[in-house]
Amino acid sequence: MMTKTRKKEVVAKFREKPTDTGSTSVQVALLTERIQYLSEHLKLHRKDHHTQLGLLKLVGKRKRLLTYLKREGPSTYQKVIKQLELRK
Repeated sequence: MMTKTRKKEVVAKFREKPTDTGSTSVQVALLTERIQYLSEHLKLHRKDHHTQLGLLKLVGKRKRLLTYLKREGPSTYQKVIKQLELRK
């Protein structure tokens, strides 16, 4: 589970201006944190199908946000991909 302090750290790292809490790059970073947490959970609980479905939905949402970010701000997209180490 992501604590408030961890969430603030992620938002502070990926925001574009001091009051930014919901830009696309911040949303992608927060989704990545949740995806990583759920992936670890599923390693322990392989038969948790509800979590597996939620994980797939989060991955799809992150993919859509990354597609939007790539189209609207290619430089920001490259920066986010590099920091989160998403693509090979």
